[in-house]
Amino acid sequence: MADGREILWFDDPGRAPRDPADLVDRRDLPRVEPASQLRYDALAGEWVTMAAHRQDRTYKPPADQCPLCPSRDGRLTEVPSPEYGVVAFENRFPSFGSAPGAPLPEPGPVPQAASGRCEVVCFTDDHDTPFSRLTPARARLVLEAWADRTAELGARPGVRYVFPFENRGAEIGVTLAHPHGQIYAYPYVPPFPQRMLAHVAAHREATGENLFDTLLADERAGERVVVAGEHWTAFVPQAARWPVEVHLYPHRPTPDLPALDEAQREEFAHLYLDVLRRLDALYDDELPYVAGWNQAPVLESDGRSDARLHLRVHSIRRAPGKIKYLAGSESGAGAFISDVLPEAVAERLRAL
Repeated sequence: MADGREILWFDDPGRAPRDPADLVDRRDLPRVEPASQLRYDALAGEWVTMAAHRQDRTYKPPADQCPLCPSRDGRLTEVPSPEYGVVAFENRFPSFGSAPGAPLPEPGPVPQAASGRCEVVCFTDDHDTPFSRLTPARARLVLEAWADRTAELGARPGVRYVFPFENRGAEIGVTLAHPHGQIYAYPYVPPFPQRMLAHVAAHREATGENLFDTLLADERAGERVVVAGEHWTAFVPQAARWPVEVHLYPHRPTPDLPALDEAQREEFAHLYLDVLRRLDALYDDELPYVAGWNQAPVLESDGRSDARLHLRVHSIRRAPGKIKYLAGSESGAGAFISDVLPEAVAERLRAL
């Protein structure tokens, strides 16, 4: 890109090769020089990232000024081509710096450089087509992009965890309406997967079994399954924190996105679209949600062999026009209190 960032095109099989001359970013942009810091919260045992430069990121532009649409009709955007299938590029306003090879952060009171990588993944060049209305072929192409970027980013020095995710909807806080997600390559294992893997390790020590596998078997035999295929099951977890929450697990123990086989990839594209369309039908409106891939950390010392790939989708909408806010108990004490029964949500989604 004009400021030195990397961009990659992912195209449908059989498409003619692109002419490199048509992929030139002709904007005059200063180079991106993020100055993020990592600071360690010793009481919580967690890293906090300071990224003050993100205060100036693009905020809710009108559709005709969307920076994620293709460059056409004389208007130059982040994607220097008149059309595209799926693109991935370095975020112009990243939470982490892009300099590879920085040493892994060490807990302590001194702020440290937040090395890593943040990428944007645009699912389609159509500004008004959300993921739930993509074709299965396009959903499969997005999955291929996620897998490719996971492998590439996980191989970068200093990266310990790769997290592809999508935020959808103004209620979630999305500032760009174009259908897109992001991928964060962290220089540490984030708190949530770190806690999960600690419990999984303890369970293996006590029982010799993998807790992920045990939970999946229990859910597949229960009443909270939303939809199931030959290779994947989508279910509402028995201890769902959010008003609407669905997890998607592959049946074969799989550590991360690159490890998915052909059959898993093909079925996922159809089953995930089925789930998203049920979610949109729940309140006859496009449901605001966060969808994030939990997968194996890069290092074996962080519990890679115990990890199991799965996708978690959750929404803060608890009823039409009503939001579940994280107030005193949730944000102050970290104790979730749910307003709905998971079994009731699963039954409604199955019926749609």
